[in-house]
Amino acid sequence: MATQQLPLAGIRVIDYTHFLAGPYLTRCLAALGAEVIKIERPTSGDAGRDHPYFIQGQSGYFLQQNMGKEGVCINIKDPRGLEMMHKLVRSADVFVENYRPGALEKLGLGYEKLAEQNLGLVYCSISAYGHTGPDSHRPGFGLIAEAKSGIMAMVGEPGEAPPLLRVALGDLYTGIHGVAAVCAALLGRVKSGRGQHIDMALYDTLMSMHEYAVQCYTLSGGKEIPQQTGHDLPTSTLYGVFTAKDGDHLVIAAQVDDAWRRFAALVAGQTGNAAFAADARLHTAAGRNEHRLEILPVVRAWVAGMSAAECLAALDAVDVPCAKVQRIDEVLADPQIQARGMLIEQDHPVLGKVRLPNLPFRFSACDTTQTTPAPLMGQHNRKLAAELGYTPEQIEAMVRDGVLHAEKAVAALGLG
Repeated sequence: MATQQLPLAGIRVIDYTHFLAGPYLTRCLAALGAEVIKIERPTSGDAGRDHPYFIQGQSGYFLQQNMGKEGVCINIKDPRGLEMMHKLVRSADVFVENYRPGALEKLGLGYEKLAEQNLGLVYCSISAYGHTGPDSHRPGFGLIAEAKSGIMAMVGEPGEAPPLLRVALGDLYTGIHGVAAVCAALLGRVKSGRGQHIDMALYDTLMSMHEYAVQCYTLSGGKEIPQQTGHDLPTSTLYGVFTAKDGDHLVIAAQVDDAWRRFAALVAGQTGNAAFAADARLHTAAGRNEHRLEILPVVRAWVAGMSAAECLAALDAVDVPCAKVQRIDEVLADPQIQARGMLIEQDHPVLGKVRLPNLPFRFSACDTTQTTPAPLMGQHNRKLAAELGYTPEQIEAMVRDGVLHAEKAVAALGLG
């Protein structure tokens, strides 16, 4: 039951981002209670609006990453638009952008310029390589960072080209690291009274995520370089993906000694292979890794002898961690996902009811579930301009001259 304000209530965020890492960061801040004002450029807006799935001219991609925000569409190349942008920033606590380093300085929206007007401003930049270093000028996306970071080189079957990860790790992990950094800077501001510039890089984030590869390489004196291993981990036996009789796939995590003993006893009992459970060589992690190629054929044959449901039931009965490799339709029907409220429903002004993924924040005294849908392009132009002190006549002039832009649905639905 919600008994407290959301943690970031009263914090105003200017979101001058597009596509994914930046919008995800600010979506999280909005869920945590911040007032997030999304700034878009006429007439195309955030590039995420051009990303599927499309329905009635609306992008599900955009809806997911921009829920809970207010939307303003400003032509900042017009002096009136740039002035309005500066007024918004002066009223804000946080400014988030994900343009190539140097691009916003040319527009008068770099950190140094904005900090002159707002000493307490926390300014968060997201880019592929960061604002320093020999590659800082280069463009990039999550895919580029995944390839550069060494993560992609460890995925897939040995000798084959690595597969695409199909989840934007670089963008999403940089976004959530950005959330932590922004919150830390806001907390630091309480003592110092000053904001600061946060420089987040997709490449940095993915490099920092190596829980194994970097220390393995450095501590071995450069001898150990993790390679592609396909469907299991040679350094963590038994930990991998297996195929059942009905063609469904499942994962088994019996790499811990106690779980291994329970697992081996289960396999031995069902196959009559008593030696499998009794083999003392396999009772330690080092021994299992050393004899991995003896273990895998036994496990694969055991899994292939029954349906995935039968195999999972047997593993659950002896408390061995396991799961079916689920399709997205199975995920959404999963009682655990439903019990945790990980799918939320919103009322969208154009689409009606929409269902989208929730964020994983869970607080004991407040609810971060975001019920406000993403804004239509320019939906809050007039509202926010009026709050900044613009007169109705000034607002009308900016609308007429294209300084403020809104998609047709805003006027048609009486929202702007």
